[in-house]
Amino acid sequence: MRIKSSVAYLTLVTAAAVAAPAAMAQSTERDNSGLFISGSYGGYKAHDGEFDDERDLYGVSVGYQFNSFFALEVDYLDFGKFGEEEVRSDLKGLSLSVKGRLPLTESFGIYAKAGAFAYDMDVSAFDESETYDDISPVVGAGIDFMVTPSLTAFAEYNRYNVDIDEDDFDGEITNDGPDFDTARVGLRYTF
Repeated sequence: MRIKSSVAYLTLVTAAAVAAPAAMAQSTERDNSGLFISGSYGGYKAHDGEFDDERDLYGVSVGYQFNSFFALEVDYLDFGKFGEEEVRSDLKGLSLSVKGRLPLTESFGIYAKAGAFAYDMDVSAFDESETYDDISPVVGAGIDFMVTPSLTAFAEYNRYNVDIDEDDFDGEITNDGPDFDTARVGLRYTF
């Protein structure tokens, strides 16, 4: 994952360096409201016992920016398969978050987000299989940079947790589900 993460980071930095002169030459007027879509790539670390693992993460989002300070966003995330040899999991989900943004300049800002993560997690462990559908909290923070008035690059960190029932696996799983630390970079387009 380190090579892929390094390539993704290098790609984002190169794109920002190439696009910065063009962005400076254009108007820095940003329409502070509108529908947006975004795509992102990054990685995650799953914590807790048998679920410890590091993998790539892909996400797509749609949302609405109400003004410079406030937005609602829906993310679809695919965590893929993770876990140890005898405990394997597959996780996908949707999160609905409120974003609060603090613009530091016309083109640069920081934000925090909080919301709910509705997930579907399949767990196969010790010849037992279970599916968990539930909702848990999500929190995060990030930075964004306006490349053009419609295109914004961003980097963000989010924290997710999911719950399982240890009793479903006859006590052979030693925790009640993993926590996930995620880091992603992406591009957002505002209509």
